[in-house]
Amino acid sequence: MNEGEGVYEKSLSTQRQKILFICLLLIATESSTLEENSYGKFRRQHINANMTAKDCDKVIKRKQIYNVDNSCKDTNTFILDNPSDIKKICVEGKFDETLKMTKSHKKFKVVKCELKNEGARKPKCQYTGNLLTNRYVAVDCENNEPVHFMRTDNTI
Repeated sequence: MNEGEGVYEKSLSTQRQKILFICLLLIATESSTLEENSYGKFRRQHINANMTAKDCDKVIKRKQIYNVDNSCKDTNTFILDNPSDIKKICVEGKFDETLKMTKSHKKFKVVKCELKNEGARKPKCQYTGNLLTNRYVAVDCENNEPVHFMRTDNTI
C-alpha cells in the first residue's frame, strides 16, 4: 500500500466513525422522545387549554393520539385548563374508593371528541367535538400525578 492509499483509508475510516456516531446519536434522541412517562402521556392526550370543539381533528393529529394499532380512538376528552391546576386533582381531589378514581373539587371545561368515521385509521380520523362546561373530572393518579383520564360528570 502506498502513502496515498493509507491516507485515503484513514479518511474513509474517520468518515465511517462520524457517520456511525451521528446514527447512534439520532437513535438515542429518537428513543428518548418515544419514552414518555405516564403523566407526560396523560398531559399530551388530555390537556389543551386553548382548543375549541372544532379543533378535535387538528389537535388529535398534531398530538399523535391513536390506538396502539394506529386505528382512531373512538373518544378522546381534553381538559381546557393549565397542567398545574389539573395536577392538583391528585392532591386536592376526593378519592372514590368504590370507583378507584380521584374526582376534582374544581369544575372544568372539557372538549369531548367523538369519532365520526367508525373503523378509520390514521391519518383519516375525523371527530365531532362537543364543549362541556362545569364538569368535574375523574382521573387515576400515580405519585400525585394524573395518569389516566377516567370520565367527567356534573356532580361530585
